[in-house]
Amino acid sequence: MKVLMIEDEARLARTVARGLTAEGFVVDTVQDGHQGLLAAMASQYDVIVLDIMLPSMNGYDVCRRLRAAENWTPVLMLTAKDGEYDQVDAFDLGADDYLTKPFSFMLLVARLRALIRRGAPERPAVLTAGDLSLDPAARLVRRGEKEIELTPREFGLLQFLMRHPGMVLSKSEILRSVWDLNYDGDENVVEVYVGYLRRKVDRPFGRHAIRTVRGVGYRLMGDGG
Repeated sequence: MKVLMIEDEARLARTVARGLTAEGFVVDTVQDGHQGLLAAMASQYDVIVLDIMLPSMNGYDVCRRLRAAENWTPVLMLTAKDGEYDQVDAFDLGADDYLTKPFSFMLLVARLRALIRRGAPERPAVLTAGDLSLDPAARLVRRGEKEIELTPREFGLLQFLMRHPGMVLSKSEILRSVWDLNYDGDENVVEVYVGYLRRKVDRPFGRHAIRTVRGVGYRLMGDGG
């Protein structure tokens, strides 16, 4: 069982590598995000242990680039970042598991073995609604062959709508899922961003995918409008 550990805390990396070796794993360690990405692409691993805060390239970008290159090696994020949105971002970008520091070594071993047993089936995660597509890992949105540039907030809003095609979503639901949990501003900000999205993904293409349900919220049509 071959493990690639991408972790810039040298002492932690050595300690975990020794422990995994004692458990029967073969471990390669890299302390830099860019070098970790190169190592993951160059060799075959059963699982990757990936920190988020890394020199040269963060763990989110490493994971995103792996998935964009159709490398489906299971990835366990091992990080001190314990926020809810940190975890959501990691899973949206293609991570398979998430463990926060400090952690139980035996729990790490158990999770790695579970990921290895599960294997690495191809998991294209592109969301589609007619000819509208959104790739969370590559952070790409397209209408047909036309790529559409969105801000991070616009992307998050469209992704949330596309994960619930045909469902009416209230402004409060959208705020809870796309904005920070501590946001206490006017919920009409959702209306503003829906307008931004329509001007980018609907109107230039003569479509009407994002519908307003008056007094309730918004719905994205499953056929792409």
